[in-house]
Amino acid sequence: MSENGGLSENRGLAAELAWAEVQQAAFELKRRGIEGSSVGVVLGSGLGQFSHELSAAVTMDYEAIPHMPRVSVAGHGGKLSWGQVGKAHVLCLQGRAHLYEGNSPSSVVFGVRLLAQLGARAVLLTNAAGGIRAGFSVGDLMLIRDHINLLGSNPLTGANDEEIGPRFVDLTQAYDVRLCEAALRGALDVGVSIHEGVYAAMPGPSYETPAEIRMLKMLGADAVGMSTVPEVIALNHLGVPVGALSCITNLAAGLGKGRLSHEEVAQAAAQSSDRFRHVLARWVERSYEIYCGR
Repeated sequence: MSENGGLSENRGLAAELAWAEVQQAAFELKRRGIEGSSVGVVLGSGLGQFSHELSAAVTMDYEAIPHMPRVSVAGHGGKLSWGQVGKAHVLCLQGRAHLYEGNSPSSVVFGVRLLAQLGARAVLLTNAAGGIRAGFSVGDLMLIRDHINLLGSNPLTGANDEEIGPRFVDLTQAYDVRLCEAALRGALDVGVSIHEGVYAAMPGPSYETPAEIRMLKMLGADAVGMSTVPEVIALNHLGVPVGALSCITNLAAGLGKGRLSHEEVAQAAAQSSDRFRHVLARWVERSYEIYCGR
């Protein structure tokens, strides 16, 4: 067998194993009663306080979920919660795995694939991001309308099972139009103004240089972060509608004063938590009405 043939076969086996592990985890959670038509939510750095909005919640540590990748970044709680926001049933991941932690692309999207298998009919992603667009301030919220993938990887690399999703996924409308509209209306409901823009995903964990930020601005990016895009790709592959909201926790390199730090990001996210939680809660309710309503 040629070297390329062996590499292709290994990737195929890895893809099959990754999906089998998702199925095993879903089976275990369903056995514990965690499943049903719901809205999935993924909480990014410093945004975990939203989980307190859930009533009648059942919570599990990631360590108790078979094959679930661990999270090591401060501000990522590492818990799955199953509860309600109003009448909406919600599956919530407090924290995500990142490529820069040494995870494989399939591990990074394990969580959202699991949400889909447990019954999430739509998934709302959140993240902390650096603001690039002129006029952004720390604490602003940006609805992601499109993205630029500069991670250098794709979670769909390897063998493809057509029963799971198509080999070539159309990302023309990667961010579901109905969910985007629900976010805008939800923000209006609670009196919060949100921006719309393009998110650029960089591999990290180092922050970008000022020159890289100038490049991203020329490419059309409004905000930059180190996550979210692999999850969006994986959910589109599964045919699950997805929306995403960024909390601008810092101005990107060269655009603000002082040095960048994760502590600054977490602090800014915490300071914005009330506005963020109100918007997300209403977004969840509106999304549930669209995709899970009876």
